[in-house]
Amino acid sequence: MDHPASIPLAVLSLLLVFSLQVRAQTYSECCSNGIRLASETFECDALPQSDLPYCSLAQETCCLVKLEDIQCFNGKNMASVNQTCDTQAPNMCQTTKRCCQCCLLGKHAQDQQLGCEAAQFLEYNCRQIYRECCDGEETTSTNPLPDNNTLRDPALGTGTNSDEVEEVWEATQEVEDPFLNDRCRGGGPCKQQCTDTGTTVICTCDVGYKLKADGITCEDLNECLTSKHQCQTGERCINTVGSYRCQREISCGTGYELTENNQCRDIDECETGTHNCGFNFLCQNTQGSFRCRPKMQCGTGFLQDAQGSCIDIDECVSSARACRAGYNCFNTIGSFVCQRNNVNCGRGYRFSDDASRCVDIDECVARSNPCGEGHFCVNSPGSYRCECRIGYFFDSISRSCIDENECRHYPGRLCAHNCENTQGSYHCSCSKGFKLSIDKRNCEDVNECEGNPCSQECANMYGSYQCYCRSGYRLSDTDGITCEDIDECALPAGGNICSYRCINVPGSFKCSCPSTGYNLAQNGRSCQDIDECITGRHDCSDRESCFNVQGSFRCMAFKCPENYRKSSETATADGTETFRCIKFCRPNDAVCILDPVNTISDTVISLPTYRDFTEAIEIIFLRASSSNFPKAQAEIMFRITDGNFHNSFDILKRKEGSLTVGIVRMVKPIIGPYSGILKLEMDYYLSGQLSHRNVVNVHIYISENWF
Repeated sequence: MDHPASIPLAVLSLLLVFSLQVRAQTYSECCSNGIRLASETFECDALPQSDLPYCSLAQETCCLVKLEDIQCFNGKNMASVNQTCDTQAPNMCQTTKRCCQCCLLGKHAQDQQLGCEAAQFLEYNCRQIYRECCDGEETTSTNPLPDNNTLRDPALGTGTNSDEVEEVWEATQEVEDPFLNDRCRGGGPCKQQCTDTGTTVICTCDVGYKLKADGITCEDLNECLTSKHQCQTGERCINTVGSYRCQREISCGTGYELTENNQCRDIDECETGTHNCGFNFLCQNTQGSFRCRPKMQCGTGFLQDAQGSCIDIDECVSSARACRAGYNCFNTIGSFVCQRNNVNCGRGYRFSDDASRCVDIDECVARSNPCGEGHFCVNSPGSYRCECRIGYFFDSISRSCIDENECRHYPGRLCAHNCENTQGSYHCSCSKGFKLSIDKRNCEDVNECEGNPCSQECANMYGSYQCYCRSGYRLSDTDGITCEDIDECALPAGGNICSYRCINVPGSFKCSCPSTGYNLAQNGRSCQDIDECITGRHDCSDRESCFNVQGSFRCMAFKCPENYRKSSETATADGTETFRCIKFCRPNDAVCILDPVNTISDTVISLPTYRDFTEAIEIIFLRASSSNFPKAQAEIMFRITDGNFHNSFDILKRKEGSLTVGIVRMVKPIIGPYSGILKLEMDYYLSGQLSHRNVVNVHIYISENWF
């Protein structure tokens, strides 16, 4: 029952398979014809017509693909062989030129060792040629590369298997695609530009776009917000997709309109009919406006009004010299006429320059004054009169004008200082120290100091001036202008100005100190001793002690005598240092034990030369304590035993509480330089018997200076 129905189905299936094979074979032949035509004729214009559906399309497509492949091959070959892209070469087309230039870029990158990774500004196909030529893998094939996609029948919408595809493209030469593994082929994962570095894929965007956070998609870059636009002042930036445009902010004004390219263009009101010219007028366009021109033109002697009518011109009114001198002008329709003017002028009058009327004669402008000296002439219509000038009065006896002495008639009222009469007037002058003011009557003080009459300072005074000098100068008694330097060092008190030496300088003085041992104090007058021992400016050895003296120093080495040893080095109240040796006897040394001298001390004191010596000066204080004798009060005696130069020193005893103090005084002045040793002894008595004795050697240095 089922066999009759199954037979037609089987036949239909066989027919369908056969039809697919025939169509695939037909498309392959059509494509081969297109490839052959491109390879032989290098053009695809004269393709044969086919009755099969889509055969012409397949034939033209394969021809164009093959032709483009040949042209690109020629461009790459030109870049490889000639190392240049000759635009004048035969058969040079845009495809050949583009492939040649992309290849040249790759070869240049290879020569410069810039790397074969193409720049992102190149489009995809150019980047492939760039890398191919940079790597040195230029293909020499002239055959189009087959597509790996399954060939589909547009009529049936189904595809053949891979074996059938290989049969379809049997006629073409198999060529390995050098970019078969390029992950950017076909655009890759990127939305705009893609670069396969070998290790990763980098996505970039075209100009006017920026990469989004996903690293693949591109979004519009708003140049107006990022200030990457080039709009000028008066233009507003408007963002567009992938770009921007600039639009004027200020309108073009009346009579103009804004074009699409942002320019102002004149509006032709005559063409658009926006003018208001009347029926009798023609519209003429001008830049930014228009003009209405009358259709009818007026002749000579007429003027056209706003309505286009012609009106007569009165030449006698509009033209000042329509007629020559001596003629009167009479207006007519469209013209005018001139008639001679007959005029007779009386005494004191004359004809005008144009002889059209009588004008007054000004007798007062004549070369000779008709009124004489002291008078002035007053012109009047047809005549004149004479009057006395200001500063003159009319004398009825001589019947003439006589000078008036204003200074005598108005004493003290015309001039502030001095009045001098002149012919017809007067002149004011001022006393010395004053000058005439602008009104030529009053006097104002002259600031003589503006002329720098003084050698230093000037003080203006009313009618005079006073010179005075700066500190350190005095005004000369001779001229009262010059300032002379005051020698402060020569004044009676000049010897007390400086502690050492006074040097006069212009307008002042300066003090100086000895070249060594002193510094000038901050007050600029006193000299301060330099303590060489503290500042380290001495040359004492390690075994010597440095002692500062006035203006210098001394290196001294103290040594205790036999049976004495060093006790200490102490500073006294007056700032001096004391070297002390105390008795240290050996056992059974009777002589040493019986010797009353218990201590031997050495100290150094420096003094100036007292130039104003009026009374004794206390210089040394010897303080003794009786604490070693708590039960008995010791009697202490002080005396000078040696070195009393000219009996210039004495010693007094004074009680200060529980202490007994010996005071060494200078009772006579000693003029330095002087150095000596003053030997002092302090004897301690108990019950009238000498208990022990302390010896003090005072090394005295007196400077030659009084400071």
